[in-house]
Amino acid sequence: MIKIQEKAKCCGCYACYNKCPTDAIEMLQDEKGFYYPKVNKEKCIDCGLCNQVCPISNKIKIENEPKAFAAYHKNEEIRKNSSSGGIFTALAEKILEQKGVVFGAKFDQNFNVIHDYAENQQQLEQFRGSKYVQSRINNTFKKAEEFLENGRKVLFTGTPCQIEGLKKYLKKEYENLYTQDLICHGVPSEKVHHQYLQYIEKQNHDKIAKMQHRCKIYGWRHWSVKIKFQNVKNIHNLHSKDLYMQAFLKNTSLRDSCYECVFKKKNRISDITLADFWGIENVLPDLDDDKGTSLVIVNSAKGLALLEKIQDTILVRPVDFEKAIHYNKNMVQSEKPDKNREKFFENLDNMKFDELIKKYTFHRNIVQKRIIPNEKSAEENHKKFMK
Repeated sequence: MIKIQEKAKCCGCYACYNKCPTDAIEMLQDEKGFYYPKVNKEKCIDCGLCNQVCPISNKIKIENEPKAFAAYHKNEEIRKNSSSGGIFTALAEKILEQKGVVFGAKFDQNFNVIHDYAENQQQLEQFRGSKYVQSRINNTFKKAEEFLENGRKVLFTGTPCQIEGLKKYLKKEYENLYTQDLICHGVPSEKVHHQYLQYIEKQNHDKIAKMQHRCKIYGWRHWSVKIKFQNVKNIHNLHSKDLYMQAFLKNTSLRDSCYECVFKKKNRISDITLADFWGIENVLPDLDDDKGTSLVIVNSAKGLALLEKIQDTILVRPVDFEKAIHYNKNMVQSEKPDKNREKFFENLDNMKFDELIKKYTFHRNIVQKRIIPNEKSAEENHKKFMK
């Protein structure tokens, strides 16, 4: 029976939940809004499979020589609607062309972030763009295994802990499996996100119809949170002023395990790692047009082969690996918890959301200088971006 000796280490990857042969494990939300496994002792048969697939208890060690690239999609529309350079879309479309299946994170009808799979372009669109909430994997490890066993190509995307959880769950290598993780800042609480949405709806006297955590209407660096309401009205909150993003970027609302993440490392189990190429202006300034440039790190021969297959749809340039991750510290380094984090969560149910954020995060500078916009520069960038 799986037992969490130190709650701060559990990453909520759902590997144990997926592996249990008697469905004795359920994932329950704690008071902060994160999911943890709980065992039903009456259903448990003490097979030990849950412990065997835990990526925290059974770390995967790998030695490889990662290669780094700067890239973006040649299709301007795809690039504009992607968080950075649109490389995920290019990879996913290549898998779909081969009648494969793509797994990723999407919003459900209640704006929970859940993992699901896509078998066509329309379904794929729901995965595009960053979602700054920890996704519920649910039973997608099982579904991926079914597709793999039936001989279909699968691209599974997620956070580094989710990818390692999948690998431990599968227990064997599949030639038809491709995995893609990301350089992760950390995963925020679902509960915090829901309270934010409730606040936004109350302030605007309308129900939210659609939301986008990373909108580039003001450009890639000056990204905003875009919310569309049922009565057509749209709002754009610059990330440096948005209440939810304050808690996220200040490291106030992240999961406990994110502050000592064991999955932040140079040698990754995934085939490809994607990220924003922060620092592109210093590494390859001619690719810096503020429309979004992706950092692509290839971790395996399989990943390199997949990247080569999409070269006709992307602009790609090799870069020095160490220079690339120099500006992307979260590749190898965890964020430090904000000093007010515990007080923030203690008062999450007791204070109005705007007052909570302003008291514990809003009054401090939370974004690196290179991406702090002002209203004038954002508007100028918007005009340039839309040309």
